[in-house]
Amino acid sequence: MEALSRHELLACMQCGVCVGSCPLSTRSTLNVRRITASLMTKSLEVGDELWDCTTCYLCVYRCPRGTKPLDLIIELRSERVEAGKIPPTLRDSLENTFKQGNPWGKSRVKRGEWASGLGIKRLLELEDSKILLFTCCASAYDPRAQEAARALVKVLKAAGVEPAFLGEDEVCCGNEVYNIGELGLFEELMETNKANMGEGVETIITTSPHCYYAFKNRYLGLKAEVLHYTQFLARLLDEGLLKLKGLADVVVTYHDPCYLGRRSGVYEEPRKLLKAIRGVKLVEMERSRSRSLCCEGGGGRMWFEGPPGRRLAEVRVVEASSTGASILATACPFCLANLEDGVKTAGLEDKLRVMDVAELLAQALPSS
Repeated sequence: MEALSRHELLACMQCGVCVGSCPLSTRSTLNVRRITASLMTKSLEVGDELWDCTTCYLCVYRCPRGTKPLDLIIELRSERVEAGKIPPTLRDSLENTFKQGNPWGKSRVKRGEWASGLGIKRLLELEDSKILLFTCCASAYDPRAQEAARALVKVLKAAGVEPAFLGEDEVCCGNEVYNIGELGLFEELMETNKANMGEGVETIITTSPHCYYAFKNRYLGLKAEVLHYTQFLARLLDEGLLKLKGLADVVVTYHDPCYLGRRSGVYEEPRKLLKAIRGVKLVEMERSRSRSLCCEGGGGRMWFEGPPGRRLAEVRVVEASSTGASILATACPFCLANLEDGVKTAGLEDKLRVMDVAELLAQALPSS
């Protein structure tokens, strides 16, 4: 990552839009405007609040001068990582990723066990495979996210798509490693995944928006087309290959993940898929699309508790429930985990169910 120049910092007019946009501004002392100003005057003082940032991108998205305060945060984090000044839980997640290829430290050889019984093969077993499903660490190891990944495979196969996957040859995409500031480890993960993907793969489908963003924007020289699974399935729907039946009438609201929506501009495809299910009434939360509220899972926050107070995921599920929806759909394993926790802490278990878009589609398959 290139260092920000003084000229770029001087573009900041200290309007405070970044601070007003930050969803954690009421809980954290993190103040991007103040950090920028102190860097320009060479009087920087920043503490552990630097790790509170979820990299939700609102500060960049809304900056009227087009500056990139998020890059500044990651650069400062990188300096702290190099100096060994990093919270223990984040340090452990980086060490786990280095040793086992995932931030939880789960066994590398068990990475492909989520796909047991699904009938999909590893890339090494299919020399002519053109489509690769990259399952990300959460989808590979977290039991709840595994359910969504298995549902996705079921939908793909119903549409006549037989993807390959890397299994134990897959390692973390490194997106959150980059966001934490460990740029050297990110480069190692990038090169490992690129080498294991090989040259024959033409399309990479990701279960996670974080992997999607990393491949599209941070992986150098990756030639394959990269699609989030909602984009790929929407394409199959348009081609008439994905056929869906109706479900019992149900009201659904959709949560835009930061890395799929605001970061990558993918808003329509998940909604197209949900609307294609007969019986589904899609309603929108007030904060949707580019205004979507972060679940608080990005930027390494899955492994760092952050500031005290009411978590954003709990605020979000209350917003979802207020629409009258009984299902809160999303398309990100981090969002899936955090929103489900939010439902529990908000006491909404009897009113709201969190589901991945792929799970709803799997229920709507003609054979299901």
